[in-house]
Amino acid sequence: MSRTKEDAFEGRGGRIFWRAWLPDGSARAVVVLVHGVAEHSGRYAHVGEALAGTGYAVYALDHIGHGRSGGHRANLDSVDGAADNVEQLRSIAEQQHPGAPVFLLGHSMGSLIVLYLATRAPIEVAGLVLSAPPLDIPVGNPLQRVFAPVLSKLTPNLGVLQLDSSTISRDPAVVAAYDNDPLVFRGKLPARTGAEILAATETVKGRLAALTVPTLVLHGTADALAAPSSSDMLERGAGAKDLTVIRYDGLYHEVFNEPERDTVLADVQRWLQTHLPAQ
Repeated sequence: MSRTKEDAFEGRGGRIFWRAWLPDGSARAVVVLVHGVAEHSGRYAHVGEALAGTGYAVYALDHIGHGRSGGHRANLDSVDGAADNVEQLRSIAEQQHPGAPVFLLGHSMGSLIVLYLATRAPIEVAGLVLSAPPLDIPVGNPLQRVFAPVLSKLTPNLGVLQLDSSTISRDPAVVAAYDNDPLVFRGKLPARTGAEILAATETVKGRLAALTVPTLVLHGTADALAAPSSSDMLERGAGAKDLTVIRYDGLYHEVFNEPERDTVLADVQRWLQTHLPAQ
């Protein structure tokens, strides 16, 4: 059993909405969950409930421009600001569960933000879980990449890239729910968001050696949005001695929303359990 909580704080870029799935008793650890581009934290209710059911307190925010947070729709504003907002939620969660170890769990752009935060400066976490980290992004053409920084400055809200929802999951029900979710942005991603993601991938790749905390990486081998080679880059370049990469044969981008989601969640729970500090 678990219970839920919702609140908001003033963060970088405006008002940040957050929600939590909480265990009935004291939390064995905190998991701060960071969602991907164009979506929102509510799409991870099944993940939050599953983890809360085994004793974890799960906190998840909506990024600026996403879900129930402020800002222009799907405009992230800046990865640096998004990382600050994740750090602020981490602080809130720590205050509410003093002494509990903290893990960060990111999906796609959320993984990139987690990596950006963890390599920007040392952070006190027990570990990271990265789903579909987008260090190698196959979508978008060369011209879009060249002009992304210019468009970001001149027309930050201009739509430049349409995501194909059929690439997120092999489960038709997941795709239909995504397409019909009013809190999921289904227009073209704004130039600012695209430019920020591209710039952050280069920044993170340049400082992977600073990634030293225990890390679990999850990637579907049929991911068409964040190339599986991204996880190869992490495997080769991360400074963490405790690094585990799990590749799921044939799975699409959203491994937590594939038909094999129970296997993926079990792998995450097993890894978290083995990385809890000894009591």
